[in-house]
Amino acid sequence: MSPHLLFVVTALVMAPLLRGCNGQLNATFYAGTCPNVSSIVRGVIQNALQSDPRIAASLIRLHFHDCFVDGCDGSLLLDNSSSIVTEKDAPPNVNSTRGFDVVDNIKTALESACPGVVSCADILAIAAEASVSLSGGPTWTVLPGRRDSTTANRAGASSALPGAFEGLTNITAKFAAVGLDITDVVALSGAHTFGRAQCRTFINRLYNFNGTGNPDPSVNTTFLASLQQTCPQSGDPTTLTNLDLTRPDTFDSNYFTNLQSNTGLLQSDQELFSTSGSATIAIVNSFASSQTTFFQSFGASMINMGNISPLTGTSGEIRTDCKKVNGS
Repeated sequence: MSPHLLFVVTALVMAPLLRGCNGQLNATFYAGTCPNVSSIVRGVIQNALQSDPRIAASLIRLHFHDCFVDGCDGSLLLDNSSSIVTEKDAPPNVNSTRGFDVVDNIKTALESACPGVVSCADILAIAAEASVSLSGGPTWTVLPGRRDSTTANRAGASSALPGAFEGLTNITAKFAAVGLDITDVVALSGAHTFGRAQCRTFINRLYNFNGTGNPDPSVNTTFLASLQQTCPQSGDPTTLTNLDLTRPDTFDSNYFTNLQSNTGLLQSDQELFSTSGSATIAIVNSFASSQTTFFQSFGASMINMGNISPLTGTSGEIRTDCKKVNGS
């Protein structure tokens, strides 16, 4: 990204967001206590990308799945224990969320540099930005200052997270429940411009859509034939397919041009463009025609999402191990 575009993204992201930003989250939160936090996080992710090109998409997804359940508090990272029922086993997360080992590696590096300072919740926020920018996407000003929860909410994870099979009305309602609007829905869905999805997350569209006995009529026919080869009805439901067939590991605006050609992979993706009369269509068209516009909106929406109900001040704790509550 050019310095000019970085300035534009930063300016446009920050201006509208200072209105709703939690006052205890701020860009210089670690300036005096862990000034190299961003470069440490970025370095661990760069190393992980050498052997796992999927990891960037996996890490941003962890931030998303954390924030939608009781806010951005690192609760997703907690393992089962005598007092914790892990969110990792909730249906939207089980055998799906990944990258926890990289989060642990980041935490280890930060504990070495600045013991007891950087929260696991902030690690997810900082890692999400680094993952996107390292993959060719925008950068934005992450606002740290979150603290870590001492509880998890598996029931909340089961009900609050938007699902691949859901229609646009339900998805919009789930975003609204955490204070995110229709532009946030479309912009944040654009994170599906990189990464993979398992056959089980879209096979409903390929053979018997909504009990009709036929495929989803919004699927491009050539694309449908290709997906049916990859995901036969009796095949392995965990087989992976690229979310973006054109540049699967690059963060760009191709996701939106894919929707225009009816080659969005998930039902929840394609409905942004194929739901007649929806306000999302104009936003998809705007992002498809201008990657700069998408990048600006994505950065703004990521800050909006990162502001969901953080624990600050003396609430919660700074976990020394992201997998468990301190002292457990």
